[in-house]
Amino acid sequence: MRIYFMGICGTAMGNAALLMRALGHEVMGSDTGIYPPMSDHLRGAGVDILEGWSAERLAQLKPDLVVVGNVASRGHPEVEWLLEVRTQPYVSLPELLRTRLLNERRNLVVSGTHGKTTTTCMAAVLLKANGADPGWLVGGVPRDLPDSSHPGKQGGPFVIEGDEYDTAFFDKRSKFIQYLPRILTVNNCEFDHADIFRDLDDVLRTFAHVIRIVPRDGAIVANGDDANVLGLVKNVAWAPVIRVGTGASNDAVITDFQESAAGASFTLRWKGKEWGRVKWALPGLYNARNAAMAAVSAGLLIDAKDPTKLKLNALNTFQGVQRRQQVLVDRPDLTVIEDFGHHPTALDLTLESLRARYPHHRLVACFEPRSSTAARKVMQDGFRAALLKADEVFLAPPHRGEKLGEERFDSAGVAAAITAAGKKGFAPASSDALLAELTALVKADKSPRCVIFFSNGAFGGIIKKFAQAFA
Repeated sequence: MRIYFMGICGTAMGNAALLMRALGHEVMGSDTGIYPPMSDHLRGAGVDILEGWSAERLAQLKPDLVVVGNVASRGHPEVEWLLEVRTQPYVSLPELLRTRLLNERRNLVVSGTHGKTTTTCMAAVLLKANGADPGWLVGGVPRDLPDSSHPGKQGGPFVIEGDEYDTAFFDKRSKFIQYLPRILTVNNCEFDHADIFRDLDDVLRTFAHVIRIVPRDGAIVANGDDANVLGLVKNVAWAPVIRVGTGASNDAVITDFQESAAGASFTLRWKGKEWGRVKWALPGLYNARNAAMAAVSAGLLIDAKDPTKLKLNALNTFQGVQRRQQVLVDRPDLTVIEDFGHHPTALDLTLESLRARYPHHRLVACFEPRSSTAARKVMQDGFRAALLKADEVFLAPPHRGEKLGEERFDSAGVAAAITAAGKKGFAPASSDALLAELTALVKADKSPRCVIFFSNGAFGGIIKKFAQAFA
């Protein structure tokens, strides 16, 4: 089959294209943002990338199937041609995955507001280390797997990140509705994606939908410490619910968590018996919970009655995913970290962990309000409260703030509130100005510092520049 991907250089689209090619399909696609590493990755695999959008070119190619990415909406020339011609088959990316791959696999779908990418990667690493030959699709660049996507063996386990964001311009259901979970992991649930969800109840509604499609021979692995998740699963009668957390009433319990500059460690217990102890480099209790969720979920695919047959050794050397608490500079006087955080809870937990790891450093948080939610005022108070855990805070202007008008995140106002609370808040006029002010501060004051950059985007390219200046 000849499959054409509209927006092929996106992370999810590009990795899905590589999956389809590995399954024997001929793959091509179009995009406007053609740049490494995805463009090099695709071309290295023999995938044709076509520059720009063209209805005429698409009509001449006559692919067997067109995959419409989220980059495309009404007014897009290739979309308009599809809608007018009516004879060209097209699907969303999640529908492609369901019909061409996931319907033949035992799927582990990792959902939640936070930690999806890291937990997906952990589950795939654990299954691989235990000889299960899994497939996977990770929404990031894993440091412990050979690639972001892999088909795995036919009929075997497949681990996929279950995103609650909508599917395509013609399908506003959450992506994870298409993913046919055998094991559904619900890491946590909070309000996010203010551009498509009205409030927390709206988010809970879509999670309730995916919970309803777990089969009776599957399982729901739930965060037993999260009140919203517990509310979602309290009346589930059609599939087993396994609870994971720090509370003693959970099925899998995280105990004896410790963290210092040397790393972190914790013990995982199953039904009262010790499963294993993990000593690793990843920060925070939140990552220990991610690991416990991944271990239980992967273990249930190995043995539905006794997940402890899964060995946990691979977690001890787990490095994580690029841009998730990734250390870029590690000197006695300066640590520089890059993180994908873009929700108040994520920033709060990460800063709390860094305070434990670097008790003698000044903690500097640099935040770019970039996501559709973070760039709005809707969570502004939450971000301010989280950022107060740092000593010095640099806030970039909100991404595309001019389009949001009075809805936009008030970087200057938040910086002023942080200063009034006794910390130091800065709101430079641009990312480049932020880089200059931050660099000047670090050079002028020789106090040991841990500098963390939070952004789910490029942050104007300043993260790499700052790290290179002090490497």
